[in-house]
Amino acid sequence: MSLLKYHLTHRFLQMPKFIPYDYSQSSMVVINYQDQLRPGTFEHAIHYLIDKRLDLTVFYPNFKNDETGRPAYDPAILLKIILYAYSKRITSSREIEWCCQTNIIFKALSCDSVPHYTTIADFVSSHPTEIESICEQILLICDEQGLLGHELFAIDGCKMPSNAAKEWSGTFEELERKREKINHGKRHQDSKTESVSLFPPTAFHFSPENSTCTCPAGEQLVLRREAKDGSGNQKVFFEGRLLQCRHCELKSNCMRNPKSADHRKGKGRQVSFIQEKGGKPPNYTDWMKLRVDSCKGKQIYGHRMSVVEPVFGNIGANKRLSRFSLRGKQKVQGQWQLYCLLHNIEKIANYGNMLH
Repeated sequence: MSLLKYHLTHRFLQMPKFIPYDYSQSSMVVINYQDQLRPGTFEHAIHYLIDKRLDLTVFYPNFKNDETGRPAYDPAILLKIILYAYSKRITSSREIEWCCQTNIIFKALSCDSVPHYTTIADFVSSHPTEIESICEQILLICDEQGLLGHELFAIDGCKMPSNAAKEWSGTFEELERKREKINHGKRHQDSKTESVSLFPPTAFHFSPENSTCTCPAGEQLVLRREAKDGSGNQKVFFEGRLLQCRHCELKSNCMRNPKSADHRKGKGRQVSFIQEKGGKPPNYTDWMKLRVDSCKGKQIYGHRMSVVEPVFGNIGANKRLSRFSLRGKQKVQGQWQLYCLLHNIEKIANYGNMLH
């Protein structure tokens, strides 16, 4: 074997050294849960406040297992894992249960207990009053830490969908119309369908200067009366002449009941217009607009924007609360208060001086 061939063969036979490993081996890892909740972190703030500062006895009347029955999960455990999950943008009860099985921080907060997802969901939906009491206690701690400015108290709101059917969602006016539609039944629906094809008042030419009105067929309507409506608006009421409406080719598209024009005691098409808008007595909205438009109001409103909007920014953008997962006003209120609780605990963790 030549010298060159020997060196090449020896070179390819050399193998690097690696640390040995074996996937079939077993090992025992010792974890201290308290050491996982490091001071200065949000999970430590949750753990400290719930264990040391908050009174959770408001939850106790809901349990009836002091003498008989299976032991229940401590509300402190459930509150800790739910708040920490919300801080990580996790709202699914099933995912929270899975995190308690796999995530070391969840294991530390729950002391390696794994509540069933139905237990977690029931805690969120069934304790709005108790959660409100915890929110009050957190606000008192914020005040104690000097985290409340005591300068401005602002109220704001935002529209956010919840877990409700689309057909039962909407404004009060839309829901009122839906209720009327149900109460009147199919007859009411048919009448609304027919009214859609009728000429609307906008199809009539109204002249406020001359107080005249011309119908789509080019006929002049008769001015019957002038009166004010409930809002104080001055309105004029017109009516088509009976003979003109009776022989009009457009009456089927103009009158709700075209046959009424065939009777000698019937009436032609009626339409009304607002001639002059009247002034309604000022309400609370008008009073508030006047205050906001003042110099002092603009100054306060500018301050209010810096106080209120960051809260919605944190809860909506950072925590990704885009919709509620519950139905019913009380349940939704309880879930919203959990997010408010989360926001204020973050404030204590970041700017308070009590957690070390």
